[in-house]
Amino acid sequence: MLQHVVLFKLKPEYMEEIPQLVQGFLNMRGKIDGLVELHAGADILKSERSYDLGLVCVFRDRAAFDAYQNHPVHQPVRKKMHEVRLSSVSCDFELD
Repeated sequence: MLQHVVLFKLKPEYMEEIPQLVQGFLNMRGKIDGLVELHAGADILKSERSYDLGLVCVFRDRAAFDAYQNHPVHQPVRKKMHEVRLSSVSCDFELD
C-alpha cells in the first residue's frame, strides 16, 4: 500500500472555492481502480505554518498510484489544482 499526501496553499482569490475543491477530490472516490481510500479537507487551525487544503490517498500499490497520475477522472482535478494553487508539497510512502 502507498500513502499519498498533498498539501496546498491557495491563491487568495480562490480561498472561497475550498468547499468545491474538496468536493472535487471526494468525487474521485470509487472511480479509480486501486485508489483504496481518499480523504480531503480544509485546514481548521489556520496557524502560521498551515496549508489551506489537504489530500490524503491510499493506493493498493505503486502501479495503482502511477495509473492514477494520468487517469481521466484525476486529470480535471489536477488541472484545477494547478490553476488555484500558490504552492504545494507532497510526501508518498509505503505503508506497513
